[in-house]
Amino acid sequence: MNAEPAVQLRLLDLQAADTALNQLAHRRKHLPELAAIAERAARAMQLNDAVVDARTQLEDLAAEQKRLEADVETVRARTARDDARLQAGGLPSRELESLQHEIATLARRQSTLEDELLEVMEQAEQAESALREATAKQEAVVAEQRELEAKRDAAFAEIDAAVAQRTPERAKVAGELPPDLLALYEKARAQSGSGAALLRQRRCESCHIELSGSELSKVRTAAPDEVVRCDNCRAILVRTAESGL
Repeated sequence: MNAEPAVQLRLLDLQAADTALNQLAHRRKHLPELAAIAERAARAMQLNDAVVDARTQLEDLAAEQKRLEADVETVRARTARDDARLQAGGLPSRELESLQHEIATLARRQSTLEDELLEVMEQAEQAESALREATAKQEAVVAEQRELEAKRDAAFAEIDAAVAQRTPERAKVAGELPPDLLALYEKARAQSGSGAALLRQRRCESCHIELSGSELSKVRTAAPDEVVRCDNCRAILVRTAESGL
């Protein structure tokens, strides 16, 4: 394939545009904010589970507290009725003994229920503290995530603006090249990532391998308009006064 040296030189402009676009795509994909956002999102989910667990535990304890309070009130009411009967007097000895035994049993039952109620209330206090702590942590992590998302969006906007500028520049250069030369460039770029590279001091600027032996001899003797390629990376070698040939 043949192309005027000036046309071949334009391949470097095309490669520069492609390199810039590749760098922008890589930067967009690997923004440090992306990993940080993912980490905060995972942490927020964990904290949300902790909030849900604490809230569920608090609701269960509230229901248990309500049940125990109702049981205590039932025992107190029963004890009050028994005390009234006891104070009224006139009971047969057997019934009096039975009533006194029931009052003592109710007193023990009330004491047990009140101890259980106190324990539940303490657990509820701990659950409320855990809920407040988990909620505060979750809100803090979500705030960090929102801040990182804002930074990500700003970086995306900057990158997208640069892509929007580079893309028509790339299209303009590509449109000026002969179709067969452009096709060869695209083939080389698909193979190694670089479609064209400057040959500087006998070294390919794409793979950084210095030409030697038969390859160097072939490039030296090639006509200026002949399109030559690097044997190593297959990029089109653009020769200039810097090529050291």
